Amino acid sequence: MSADIRRIACTLPLSRAQASALHAGDAAALSGVLYTARDAAHKRFMALLDRREALPFPLEGACIYYTGPTPAKDGLIIGSAGPTTSYRMDAYTPRLLELGLRCMIGKGNRSQDVQAAMQHAGAVYFAALGGAGALLASHVLSSEVIAFPDLGAEAVRRLTVRDFPVITAIDAAGGNLYALGPERYRASL
Repeated sequence: MSADIRRIACTLPLSRAQASALHAGDAAALSGVLYTARDAAHKRFMALLDRREALPFPLEGACIYYTGPTPAKDGLIIGSAGPTTSYRMDAYTPRLLELGLRCMIGKGNRSQDVQAAMQHAGAVYFAALGGAGALLASHVLSSEVIAFPDLGAEAVRRLTVRDFPVITAIDAAGGNLYALGPERYRASL
């Protein structure tokens, strides 16, 4: 890593002030509680909200990790827990951001609609390293299925994590590493 990359420790749930202090390209180590949810769970979240029912966890300041962990081997808390592609959640994300979602973890860029909703909500999007699911799982201290167990690996889980390594991909001010990275590279040639 370059010496100019900031390394930030973040406690979850994330406050708006903490989110606002992060900049695209910052390395972050997340500690606290986050929730796993992929597209099938997000579709169910929307159905709950449409019926004016509560979601399975409080959204204010929450962090959702787009992953479907593999089953845990004997003696382990969780199996491999790598990120999934985030754009599959883009249709649902603005509504969750309006209700207090503060950060998301996945891989790949987000739509313009999600980026605009993030700026309005003061939220951030973190990228986790794809292909490093076992390493990411080693930062999980506890795992509990809290909703939709019928979804198997895609059930909603509450994870307690310590120093979970991510990169701030899109910050609350609209800074986007997916745009800045190529620009910086071209400038360095």
